[in-house]
Amino acid sequence: MNAQPAAQSAAEPHPAAALPAHLHRLVLTGFMGAGKTTVGRLLAARLGWDFLDLDAYIESRAGLSVPSIFATHGERHFRQLESAALASALGRNRLVLALGGGAPEVLTNRLLLEQTPATSTIFLDAPFSALFDRCMMQALNPTLAQAGPLRPLLADPAAAEARFLLRQPIYRRLAHITLDTASLTPDQTVAALLARLS
Repeated sequence: MNAQPAAQSAAEPHPAAALPAHLHRLVLTGFMGAGKTTVGRLLAARLGWDFLDLDAYIESRAGLSVPSIFATHGERHFRQLESAALASALGRNRLVLALGGGAPEVLTNRLLLEQTPATSTIFLDAPFSALFDRCMMQALNPTLAQAGPLRPLLADPAAAEARFLLRQPIYRRLAHITLDTASLTPDQTVAALLARLS
């Protein structure tokens, strides 16, 4: 609750008019723990745009949680739902969209992002160790755990790091802007993004 006034006051130096007029959508990508949802909400609030978390959107469309979709129908079905939800989301204007960490691995999703005009993809980057620590802190602190309990991938840190290394070059190739967030707070990340975008 007390974050709201800070977001409003921080919005004043960065009005929506500061963004290029041709830009209608901002897409945040990166590995788990990168802050896509937290930064996305702040960024949308400061721009006066809508915010959408793609995984939450998939859940609302499917009537099932992401883990339930994986468990019941498998990853292939989830990725089909994900691509359909992404196509739908990219039809909106004045939108900040946070992708799931694995979404850019799918060629269909990359093509949707690359071929949708007026869309800028932003890679929130940080070393694996920093991202892992953030996820563990979220899992241990209920006030920070927006995504629920410990993420299953983190049960095997070696597998998580291998997936991180696999995805890094994909995130980089897809991004119009890459921002190292390792030493930045969410507010500082938003300020840096707004400066880069304007």
